[in-house]
This record gives sequence, C-alpha cells and structure tokens, in this order.
Amino acid sequence: MQLSTTRLGHAVHALIDILPLNHPADASLSRYFRNNHELGPKDRAFVAETVYAVLRRKRLLEHLAAPHTSPRHLILALLAKVQGLSLRELEPLLHKEENEWLKQVKAVPTDNLPLAVRVDFPDWLTERLVERMPEEEILALARGMQHSAPLDLRVNTVRANRDEVLAILKRDGIPAEATPFSPVGVRIMEKPAINRHPLFLTGKIEVQDEGSQLLGYLVAPKRGEMIADFCAGAGGKTLLLGALMHSQGRIYAFDVSEKRLTQLKPRLKRSGLSNLHPQLISNENDIKIKRLAGKLDRVLVDAPCSGLGTLRRNPDLKWRQKPQDIEELTQKQAAILTAAARLVKVGGRLVYATCSILEEENERIVEAFLATHPEFELRAASEVLAQQNIPLDTGKYFKLAPHLHGTDGFFAAVMERKS
Repeated sequence: MQLSTTRLGHAVHALIDILPLNHPADASLSRYFRNNHELGPKDRAFVAETVYAVLRRKRLLEHLAAPHTSPRHLILALLAKVQGLSLRELEPLLHKEENEWLKQVKAVPTDNLPLAVRVDFPDWLTERLVERMPEEEILALARGMQHSAPLDLRVNTVRANRDEVLAILKRDGIPAEATPFSPVGVRIMEKPAINRHPLFLTGKIEVQDEGSQLLGYLVAPKRGEMIADFCAGAGGKTLLLGALMHSQGRIYAFDVSEKRLTQLKPRLKRSGLSNLHPQLISNENDIKIKRLAGKLDRVLVDAPCSGLGTLRRNPDLKWRQKPQDIEELTQKQAAILTAAARLVKVGGRLVYATCSILEEENERIVEAFLATHPEFELRAASEVLAQQNIPLDTGKYFKLAPHLHGTDGFFAAVMERKS
C-alpha cells in the first residue's frame, strides 16, 4: 500500500487517540474516522492496519524505538523493522534526525530479548503462560495472535447452502473457501465490504469466526427442543442454534445488556428464524430465569471473559486487561455457570464456553463447578463433534488457538445432567 505523509500523519493521530487505551481500540478508531470523513477507503485501510499492527507489537516496538516511544516513532519502527521497508522507501517521510535513529532501530537484534518482549504480552500474562506451556508453544501462540484474522462467514442454512454461497462469491470476484472444520463456514482472506453484499442483506450469511460456529455443534440442538443462550450478546450463536433447529422449538436469548439485544433485532429479521425469543434480564438470578428451572434441553453459557483468545482482532485487550480484572471475571463466570445449570433438565446438556486462553477462566471454572455439582458429568468434546462428522479432537475439552486451527482462541466444556 502506497505511503504518503498524509497517510502517515493520520495513522499517527489515530494512534495518539487510541494509546491511552481507556476505551476499546475499535470504538476509538471508528470515532476518528467519523471525525475525518474525507479519508477514502484505502486511506482508512492503511490507518486501521497500521494502528492494529502497532497494538499487536507494542512491547517489541517500544523496546526497539527507545528512548523515543511517541506514536510516530512506534509507527516508523513498525514500518522499518517489522514490515521490512527500506530506509530509501521511508526517506521522503522522515524528519532529518530520524534517519540515523531508524538505522539503529533496523540494526537491533531481536533473538535474545526477554520472552515477554518477543511474544508482545504483558509480564503478568507471560508469567501465567510460562506456568503451563513450554517456551516454543508460547512463541507459536504469540505468532498466531500477531496476524490479522481472516473474515469468517457462517452460511444461514435456513436461507442458503454453502456451495451456493461459495459460487456467488466466486462469481463476484471474492476469493473464498470452505472452512476446514465448520460445515457451514466460509473463509475470505481479503476484507471486502461484506455487509453491503446481497448475500448479507438477504440473511444468507452472517460474520462469525469458525471457532464460534463450532460452539453451536457442541450444543447440538434438535428440532422442537427448548434451549437457552444464557449470555446471548448480539446473538451470533443464538442465530446458529436457531438454524440448526430448522426454526422449530424455542430458544431464549438472555442478556443483561439492552444495547446488545437491540443489535440482535435486525439480524433476527434477516435470518428468517421464528423460534428466537430475546429476553432482557437484570442478572443471572432474574425471575425470568427462575421460572425455567429444570425445563430446558440445552443451555449455552458463552461467559463474559477477558477476550484474550481474540487478540488477532482486538490486540488492545492484552494491554487493557489487568490481573484484578481476571479475578473479578472468574467470580462472575462461576456465578453465571451455577445459575445457568439450574435450567438444565435431567438428561439435558450444559455447554460452558469462553474466548479466553487462561486456565483460570476455563478448566478451573469447570472443575470447581463439577466438584460441587455431582449431578453433572463431563462429555468429551471431540466425541460430541465426531457424532456430527466434525473431525476435530482437542481432548476432553474443546480448545482452539490461531496457530493450530486458524481460529480465535476458544475454550468449551460439554456437561450433561445425569438422572
């Protein structure tokens, strides 16, 4: 992509807005684009890609650029050292004193830096990973997190099938392929404006990471059942469950956020589903939930979490989350799982999921729950997927990572209520 002083200037100003990291980067960037509406699509793409690349490699860039760590210096270090642009290419953009400094940046060896700098994680997160992973694996995970994510779509099987969607995308010059694991997934390596495409506008596709799609197959709902999506959010997984049920039965989409449930409305309208019932709740012990105790066939708990599995999309999270945030989240996760479990009838299924890579949000929550709820037993996730002809074995728990599966980092546990 062509470099210019104007583009570089906008990337610097956008980064200045984002770097206090008081707000999610995507919200700050949207605001920047609204305030600078003269920027064309290519300018916006350059600014967004540059800003996100800096957030992904912030720790390394601060080390390389030191003692100069202004947003401008971080971007120049990124372009020269990480993206490999030559000093000749960058020269027209540089101030006089930056040339010599950038030469030094390019010469800094990176092989023997501390692990946390090489993997671009904060110290506390690196320490937690070191406790349970060899260094090579942490490096591989970090490399997976340092690439931007492809665009994954889910085919809405109520309105279309995957072959039809792939044929239409090909006809329209959008290179796409079937996802390796999800039977309804399509992967696009480029970033077209898919929300303007007729396939999207007519409800035949939704944007959804392949890992998130697979959670629906762990729930494996059947036609006519009663289901709850306990933390439905904007409803991506709820819509998938509705399609898997062929719009027959009943799904409650519970959430404490009216804003998120409002975002579900247009998606629900496009989807053609008639079995979804969005319900605003005050907390996990709301009376609307208590009324359903012991009545549901399947309950999905996609728990609020640190989001550290989504760093390809949200690299700012690793700098914004703190150890005390994780502690608060784990208390919330345990309380939500316990409340959701009360809805499951004998013989029913409970799926606990997060998009985190931390054991304390994942295995430890499930193990503590099973220790105090002997009426539930763990089912091997690989066995549940195999029954639906999805050949993905990550052991007893469902665990995905970008460097291994090309998806966001996900965790899930499938539990069933014994008689």
